[in-house]
Amino acid sequence: MSLNYIKNFYEVCVKPPIVVGQFHTLFFGSVRMFFLGVLSFAVYGNEALHFRCDPDKREINLFCYNQFRPITPQVFWALQLVIVLVPGAIFHLYAAYKSINQECILQRPIYNVIYVLSVLVRISLEVIAFWLQIHLFGFLIKPLYLCDAGSLGGKFTIIKCTVPEHFEKTIFLIAMHTFAVITVVLCVAEIFEIIFKLCFLIRQ
Repeated sequence: MSLNYIKNFYEVCVKPPIVVGQFHTLFFGSVRMFFLGVLSFAVYGNEALHFRCDPDKREINLFCYNQFRPITPQVFWALQLVIVLVPGAIFHLYAAYKSINQECILQRPIYNVIYVLSVLVRISLEVIAFWLQIHLFGFLIKPLYLCDAGSLGGKFTIIKCTVPEHFEKTIFLIAMHTFAVITVVLCVAEIFEIIFKLCFLIRQ
């Protein structure tokens, strides 16, 4: 009973009417969430504890780490996943409320417009999140971070800090950048597939 309920929920509320959209949901929901839920905490989980500066004092380490990481990657990527999923979730909840099946979405112009708008909003959110991701984390994690500690009032204004597992973090960061680009490409391909199917339906 429970398996049938999950299958029906996916068919009505989650499964997109477009093949590319279904692949996007699978890719977005499995691969990226696996990286976020499992690998990101393995790579970034104890970063604050192993972040060390010279002089090695707790208050200096915390101050410089907060400067190095205004927001932790796990929190940023979790917010990104939730925010990007919102447009599609709203559309599919609306479709479930109206008892709209997959065929009706492609055959009714108003449903097509709403669905395309949800995909466009998703693309916009992905692009904004990708830009923020690059702005916050860059592409390369260097082994040393120069911390501006002038506001602490000590004799040191620039403090050297070591970043733990910087190579692992660089690889993981490149992977997350790659996933962001792939999801944007899938969203664009989804719109082209919608246009292609609409042209095919009109010719019939």
